[in-house]
Parts: sequence; structure tokens; C-alpha cells
Amino acid sequence: MLQILGKASSVNVRKVLWACAELDLAFTREDWGSGFRPTSTPASLALNPNAMVPVIRDGDFALWESNTIIRYLANRENATHLYPTAAPARARVDQWMDWQATDLNKSWTYAFLALTRRQPDYQDPEQIAQFSTAWTRHMAVIEGQLERTGGFIAGASFTLADIPIGLSVNRWLETPLAHEGFPATLAYMERMRRQPGYADYCRNGTP
Repeated sequence: MLQILGKASSVNVRKVLWACAELDLAFTREDWGSGFRPTSTPASLALNPNAMVPVIRDGDFALWESNTIIRYLANRENATHLYPTAAPARARVDQWMDWQATDLNKSWTYAFLALTRRQPDYQDPEQIAQFSTAWTRHMAVIEGQLERTGGFIAGASFTLADIPIGLSVNRWLETPLAHEGFPATLAYMERMRRQPGYADYCRNGTP
């Protein structure tokens, strides 16, 4: 059976859990990460030299990096409705997944740690304002795309890309920032309620 290593509160672990729900995949999960089993042990580093979660074990095969993991699972299950095989459609899904992992993630770091996690080392008002502005600017990119598709982030139907993007939107909504002026994004999250993994792994109050 598929084994997932990582604590369920981790946003990256929840990508994998949500993908499993969409794919109707059985799995077991172990709590690894901060506050649980450490990821700095030799056994953990042998699975992921970055000392991070999630990691999956699928038989003798181990894999890390959350977006790569969910692509692997969709490919393994031949889930072309989530991860199309046609080059343009697949590239569109990959584009939004990669953008989420790079540009969008970098835009929120300081503001999220300051306003949601309330970490004492992240309380510089100038930095908070700068990152909040950048985060809002990236959310406007999502808003514009959803206005164009009228459905989901990569097109009319739900795909793998909606898992990392949906979790990112949830993180934004759970952070005390102004959320006015994003009707397409709010409507998108309402549509996401129909997805099998949404209630347990996305809008569950855990940013």
C-alpha cells in the first residue's frame, strides 16, 4: 500500500492527501516533520536529502517533492482527467503547478509567517507591507485566469493544478489581509467544494 510520510498539517503533505482522495487511492500515513518524527535522521535523509516532507513509499520506490509526487500518482493511475496527455493541456497544468511552487510561494513567505504564524522574527512592518503587496499582486494573476476560464485554474475542469492552487488560495483566505475585489477567486473556492478532497484537505482551517 502507498505510504505517505509527513504530518497532515503540512500544506505540501496535504497536496498528496488531496490527490489520493481525487484518485480514490488507499494509503497509510506516518507523522514526520516538526513536532513529530525528525526528518534529520540518517534513515529520513536516505529518503529525502532535503530533510523535508512529504515523502512517499510505493513499494520499493521512494519519491519526494510534493508536486512531483502528485504528478507521479496521476500518471500511475492513468488519471488523464486530472493530468492530460495532450502536450498543450498538460503544459497548461504544469505551468500553474510550477508557478505556484516558485513565484506564488515566494511572494507570501514573510507576510504569512508574520500575520498567520505570528513568528517573532517576522514582525518588521515594512517587510510585512512589501510582502502583502506582492502576495496580493500574485493573487490578482489567479483572479484574472479564473475570470478567463470561468471554471478552474487550467481550464473548464478540475485538474492536478487546482490542488496546489486551491491550497494556496486557502492560505491567503486564512491570513488577515484584505480579500475584497476577488469575486472569481471566491467563486472558484465554492466550486471546489464539489471535489472529494476539499473538505478534509483544503478549506479545513489549516493554512
